Amino acid sequence: MTVFWTTFLAELTERASGPMWPRLVLQPLVAGFLAIRSGLRDAKDGRPPYFWALLSDSAHRVELLRDGWKVLGKVFLLVIVLDIVYQLVVDRDVVLRHSVILALLLAVLPYLMLRAQTNLLLRAIGRKR
Repeated sequence: MTVFWTTFLAELTERASGPMWPRLVLQPLVAGFLAIRSGLRDAKDGRPPYFWALLSDSAHRVELLRDGWKVLGKVFLLVIVLDIVYQLVVDRDVVLRHSVILALLLAVLPYLMLRAQTNLLLRAIGRKR
């Protein structure tokens, strides 16, 4: 398993300086934009922070996952497809695990963090008023 992570991290640094590098900036920005938009909607509707609700509200977990996937699914799949294209162009080989991990890092992680933070920030501002 150590070889896998070492290889992944080495290839990640190559991706940052290789062809198609702007996607490593644009994809988290798109995920962040979608997260902020969803966090605004959550705060407006009085819902708890998304990630916390996913962990704590087992009764609505499937519904929450569907909502998140509906918003983020296209970006997640786009990250995977673009990474597969990158791998074919540069390495002439595809390691799907690397693409999925990259999609988690570039799309899901920023989405989860920013959606919850936007909701919390807007609720805190609303309480001060």
